[in-house]
Amino acid sequence: MTATLDATASTIDTVAVNRIRRGRRRRSVITILTVLVVVAFAVSLTVGKTFYSPSEVVRVILGEHVPGASFTVGRLRLPRAVLAVVAGICFGLGGITFQTMLRNPLASPDIIGISSGASAAAAFAIIVFSLGGTQVSAFAIVFGLAVAILIYLLSFKNGVAGTRLILIGIGIAAMLDSVTSYLLSTAAAWDLQEAMRWLTGSLNGANWASTVPVLVALAVLGPVLLNQSRSLSMIQLGDDAAQALGVRVERTRILAIIAAVGLIAFATAAAGPIAFVAFLSGPIAARLVGSGTSLLVPSALVGALLVLIGDFIGQYALGTRYPVGVVTGALGAPYLVYLIIRSNRTGGSL
Repeated sequence: MTATLDATASTIDTVAVNRIRRGRRRRSVITILTVLVVVAFAVSLTVGKTFYSPSEVVRVILGEHVPGASFTVGRLRLPRAVLAVVAGICFGLGGITFQTMLRNPLASPDIIGISSGASAAAAFAIIVFSLGGTQVSAFAIVFGLAVAILIYLLSFKNGVAGTRLILIGIGIAAMLDSVTSYLLSTAAAWDLQEAMRWLTGSLNGANWASTVPVLVALAVLGPVLLNQSRSLSMIQLGDDAAQALGVRVERTRILAIIAAVGLIAFATAAAGPIAFVAFLSGPIAARLVGSGTSLLVPSALVGALLVLIGDFIGQYALGTRYPVGVVTGALGAPYLVYLIIRSNRTGGSL
């Protein structure tokens, strides 16, 4: 009896120690990622064709007039950098929410059709109705939400199975991509150029008018996801186990889907479907933080860092300027191939 009690106490102590270690590691990773995001943000404001000192940048942010810097930093670089951060956070939060909820790294808005829905709607608005600006964004947001609801309803059968939702999403994404391709084939030269710039995922032309709605969406929907983080972690154990632990599975899933899709839709409306940020942020955060803890905040920071670094590389490191979506797509495509190869080797287990 005494030996059994000692063994139980030892197990409890081991679990407690591991939990403390995971917490310390998570806090350390979040701190490091935050510092890196701040550094990348500062570099994006100071470095470019013209270098401005940190003091000049701070003066511009504080509202002082600095010749040259007030326009370049205040009107061009600052809204672009802020949009990069908030869009990256939105993509990171949305991607890890789907991957956690459906227990599959392929369950990303890039893969299951949500981004394709917003892209098809934007292409339709630009090419058919010759719309621009906030009107295109409104089309993208509404249709992205509608596609998410459609995928959820089609995959619902005594609950939502992750594999079924992913397969239905991939099928709908293929149909929507074909619609987008048809629209592009019929577009006039000017509309084609505008649509392709938007579909690639770009921060060119970023301004406060396009950035503020994403900030508002993040302020409203971000706390909703963070409030559901514990329940989402429980759902990873399976619906039955989560229900046994007191989680209202379908309510949590619906709230998480609405919040995640809203974040993805607003970010896509402002910056276009920046390829693979939502797909990559979660797995990178999981490698850094480890298992057994919430990945929402680390994934959000990884998303912001990916967009900031990708945009800087696209602007200055490749000899010619490329949209940020080209850079992130080049990073994400090999990882997608790796996941598929690993799935084949393990008999379908991702």
